[in-house]
Amino acid sequence: MTPDQLTYDDVADFLVDRIGEVRDLEPLTGGAWSSAWAYRCGDEELVVRFGNERTWYEADRTAMGFAGTDLPVPEVREVGSTPSGGAYAISVRHHGEFLEDTPVERGATVGPTLTRLLVALFRIRADAQAPVMWHQGGPPAASWRDFLLAGLRDDPGKIVHGWGAMLAADPKLGPLGAAATARVTELVDACPERRDLVHGDLLHGNVLVSPDSRQVEAVLSWKCSVRGDFLYDAAWCTFWSPWHPGIAAADPLTRLLQDAAIRADPAALVDAAERHHCYELQIGYSHLGWNIWTDNRQALKETADRLAEVLERGPVRLQM
Repeated sequence: MTPDQLTYDDVADFLVDRIGEVRDLEPLTGGAWSSAWAYRCGDEELVVRFGNERTWYEADRTAMGFAGTDLPVPEVREVGSTPSGGAYAISVRHHGEFLEDTPVERGATVGPTLTRLLVALFRIRADAQAPVMWHQGGPPAASWRDFLLAGLRDDPGKIVHGWGAMLAADPKLGPLGAAATARVTELVDACPERRDLVHGDLLHGNVLVSPDSRQVEAVLSWKCSVRGDFLYDAAWCTFWSPWHPGIAAADPLTRLLQDAAIRADPAALVDAAERHHCYELQIGYSHLGWNIWTDNRQALKETADRLAEVLERGPVRLQM
């Protein structure tokens, strides 16, 4: 049984077998790869997640070491294997609203909150010789540039694969994909071998903020995290901002590049516009493949339109 096929009774039986009494069990939304359920045990509120790969949850447990005021990472209490051969994790529940659901009228409020999160990630740097893949939840990469270019390839060794031929054969998507790939390849040499902490998926249900948008309450799901250029997380927010008006109004790229901590790093702003443009294109192109693989035709069209817009626009004019 796959995680998305689990029923209330399946989860209740699993938890009762492990810990005895379980109260207030309810399914949670968010997460493309896991099924998540909230419950109470004694006086505690907890979450159990079910997925296919134990390494995803081990990454979450390791990421607890990064936790701080502006980078709250839920405590992972237990990681294990299910009888069906999948994986599960039990963690402390955090409450809040999804970052991307922030309404446009709170853009000016969530802007500083998101900036503090991005700066907190930026501050957790490693030596330039540190591996790009700091956990076991993803494929190794020889360098940051290698990681970027690998996102352009349809690799049969990855879970998401088999989309390349379909993309190339499409009369509209094929030329768009080829142009985006060529531009990324041209720009990748401007991307420095930094080893900032990159979350890699800050939207899509992975960040909870307080109801007033003034505080990050939890940063979830670290399986896409790598060590690379801090501008990648900013590009993630800006590429998807047309779908999320509150994020667009927050103007995360401008706020980030004007932050004192960023400006104190002499190398942080070198070729910033070109790097950001490279990352937006790489993110957009890789999600053409994702949407082909998931057979989401509407999302594929919307992502292609956004990628074409970014490609035509070129690097943004930065306010630094």
